[in-house]
Amino acid sequence: MSIVDKFESKSVLIWGYGIEGKSTEAFLKKHCKPYMVEIFEGKAEDLISEGYDFIIKSPGIPGDYPDERFTSQTELFLEEFRDRTIGITGTKGKSTTTSMLYKVLTNLITNRVVLVGNIGIPCLDYYEEMASDSQAIAVMEMSAHQLNSVHVSPHFAVFLNLYEEHLDYYKTFEKYALAKMNIAKFQMPGDKVFVGESVPRLNTRSLEYRIPEFEEKRYDLKILGQHNQWNAEFVKKVCVSALKLNEEDTIHEIEKFEGLPHRLEFIGNVNGIDYYDDSISTIPLACVNACKSIPNIKIAIIGGMDRGIGYEELIKFIKESKDIIFLCAYATGARIYEEAGRPFNCKQVKDIDEALDVVMKYADSGDAVVLSPAAASYGYFKNFAERGEYFKKKIFENNK
Repeated sequence: MSIVDKFESKSVLIWGYGIEGKSTEAFLKKHCKPYMVEIFEGKAEDLISEGYDFIIKSPGIPGDYPDERFTSQTELFLEEFRDRTIGITGTKGKSTTTSMLYKVLTNLITNRVVLVGNIGIPCLDYYEEMASDSQAIAVMEMSAHQLNSVHVSPHFAVFLNLYEEHLDYYKTFEKYALAKMNIAKFQMPGDKVFVGESVPRLNTRSLEYRIPEFEEKRYDLKILGQHNQWNAEFVKKVCVSALKLNEEDTIHEIEKFEGLPHRLEFIGNVNGIDYYDDSISTIPLACVNACKSIPNIKIAIIGGMDRGIGYEELIKFIKESKDIIFLCAYATGARIYEEAGRPFNCKQVKDIDEALDVVMKYADSGDAVVLSPAAASYGYFKNFAERGEYFKKKIFENNK
């Protein structure tokens, strides 16, 4: 049954009215003929579900809802188009890998390719393109929140890595991991999943490809970082092993990819100092990778909202990296500073503004400074993008 037929003469409640909720409302108005559509923006305890045939929940709303009336854009899209969907998840690297794969496919195949999902494009925005073209392919970034309640998995799946994240939402790492694993849980024989070595064994009927980490440089990328070499490896494997594309052509397109904003993005050289925006960094490993990727790194600005994840890995790296100064801001910055034992190469600062004042004292011409918070932005900024843009703006304001 198509999504359009599913909602014929049905009463629908849209729970959540952000980007995805508004997209759902527009989709229903344009393509469907429901009996009734209403909006609810409240909490779970205030939800009155009686009287609705379907409740379409936005991914940012926590909780498990086994009632089969509850669904989501992601589940609806996969129910109709899973056979033509490549889903990508992982704690870090999702957006870069998704965008890289999308660019490669756009340049190498004649099929229409659409980019949807957690990357900021609600999947039902491209319903018309997918429904009208039986050869169209969807490349979908999938967050744990989007995967949490689905009961269908994409035909081809990529599960890059798995680390502690979003514990404010899931409360335990185990629940977070189970949500991520839904990307392969409902796959069928003939499907394929490409999995990183940090991901536990999956319960899936599909063919599983394990992709080990490697230390050498395999690709001449325009983006920094060994982790991006690994992201590129996943893209190559999907293109060559799943889609049967030419390997040499695939690598050529991978090496043309120029990256995304706020992901180890080179801002520029200002008064002799190189500045990088890695605001997407929300876990310890992302900060470690950023510091390892910049040859002339001198200062790393870390810290943000405290969601209760462990920082042992980053603290160990701080203690080993005596030539890097870590400016510890906000709640997690203060926590890391104390848990690390106030090491000499850490300095506690209030926020990005104060951190940039300190940068002027310690960074010399030829040095590099990176914002790589290893923490969420919430409570201080609307999202990681706003944090990154603020960082860029203050750099140029301070160096007029």
